[in-house]
Amino acid sequence: MELWQIPAETLSRYEKTALEAGRFERLKDGSWYAEIPGFAGVWANGDTEDACREELREVLKEWLALKLRDGDDDIPVMAGIDLRSVLP
Repeated sequence: MELWQIPAETLSRYEKTALEAGRFERLKDGSWYAEIPGFAGVWANGDTEDACREELREVLKEWLALKLRDGDDDIPVMAGIDLRSVLP
């Protein structure tokens, strides 16, 4: 399955829920760091919290695209949405 095959509304709800679960931290240098628990390797940093959030959103999309393309089975279920079982 490819990311573009998932209905936009479903993907949007999934991304929103995943980002809401994100942990954001302001670092000593004033920049921001964020990660999403359960999504190994999905992390971002930025000069502002908003920039960090946007970077995290992009990293999440790329991560999901790779996981779906490769048929990986370790994609977390978010808000009852299992992306591996969603069919267009």
